[in-house]
Amino acid sequence: MRIANATVADGRVVDVRVEDGRITAVGDLDPVADEATIDADENLLLPGAIDVHVHFREPGFEHKETWETGSQSAAAGGVTTVADQPNTDPTTTSGEGFDAKAERAAKSCIDYGINGGVTPDWDPESLFDRPLFALGEVFLADSTGDMGIDADLFESAAKRAGEAGVPVTVHAEDADLFDDAAIEGDLGGIGRDADADAWSAYRRAEAEAAAVERAVGVGGETGAQIHIAHTSTPEGVDAARDGGATCEVTPHHLFLSRDDLSDLGTYGRMNPPLRSEERREAMFERLADGRIDVVATDHAPHTTDEKDQSLLDAPSGVPGVETMVPLLLGAAVDGDLSLERVRDVVATNPADIFDLPQKGRIEAGADADLALYDLDAAREIRGDDLHSKCGWTPFEGFTGVFPEWTMLRGEMVWDGEEFGDVTGENVRE
Repeated sequence: MRIANATVADGRVVDVRVEDGRITAVGDLDPVADEATIDADENLLLPGAIDVHVHFREPGFEHKETWETGSQSAAAGGVTTVADQPNTDPTTTSGEGFDAKAERAAKSCIDYGINGGVTPDWDPESLFDRPLFALGEVFLADSTGDMGIDADLFESAAKRAGEAGVPVTVHAEDADLFDDAAIEGDLGGIGRDADADAWSAYRRAEAEAAAVERAVGVGGETGAQIHIAHTSTPEGVDAARDGGATCEVTPHHLFLSRDDLSDLGTYGRMNPPLRSEERREAMFERLADGRIDVVATDHAPHTTDEKDQSLLDAPSGVPGVETMVPLLLGAAVDGDLSLERVRDVVATNPADIFDLPQKGRIEAGADADLALYDLDAAREIRGDDLHSKCGWTPFEGFTGVFPEWTMLRGEMVWDGEEFGDVTGENVRE
């Protein structure tokens, strides 16, 4: 198969030849007899995105999301590889828990990795016998699933991961620095009427940088490769870089701030929470200038019934796997990001950080994981148009550029209207 007349992120117009699921040539390619050709019409061709932080909820919480619906949502957003987090039921804190998730992940239409988790009763012997994508997210403060751990356990887990050569992804918040007084008193009504700004005041920005500094310190002491998950403050990004760690940032911390919480209510409650508009702008500056390594979604779907609760009863988390690349491309169309930065933070950098040499690039030898985008076809984001089981988005009304089609190892997994009969694989096997 030849994909002809494709514009890649650096502006070149090239042809891409695909054979047996791999890219075999990139350049000005003559057609071959009986070769199928897709004319890209000079639209943008990107490597399939790699979302290294999703919660597809299965097993245990299939009413929120499943591997089938989550992977389809990803494919419709140009994502061809995901890494699923451990806070399911059972948790992936043992070999048995890993196997339970792996059995269900076989329903995914895109490639995937499965992370291992750490709790006081985890079983590292059996867990490290499995093909882990990473260890984590390791929770330094409780979040959905109540998997927060203490400093001693974090250090011993990081040491074990370092010895095994497994990256450690860290949810970095220091609960000792939370402001309990912020969530006392009147917290408004339910759902969108809740005073969700109180959640941002409670899980203070200062709690993140302190936890990042502790995490990178443990990485230095143990030799573990530390990656900071969903960094939400410029101070956290800077602390990660200063400590030699990599970091990811979510779309919600790049495009939303505390200014949006009066509209979102509990639909904007997540951990770490939304920050001030000033901090959001500083985060976007770091994205544009290269100080942020990865954009990953922390895709964490909950039903509207679950979100339509009081601030303290509603669960934390928002969906995002389908809207990540569209939002970033919308920003690129507006001149706020280069297309090369979009490519790097969603594909090339996560492939490098998590040792996926066959992913994240449009070059000979790479997997033919590709997505085509018409930058003139931006449209409003609507929850009703998305494919996550939860059926809503915090980015309602934002503008995004969605893929015309998405391909996994040369097979059309999403053609813009329907999903193909494609089965993903575990990238560690």
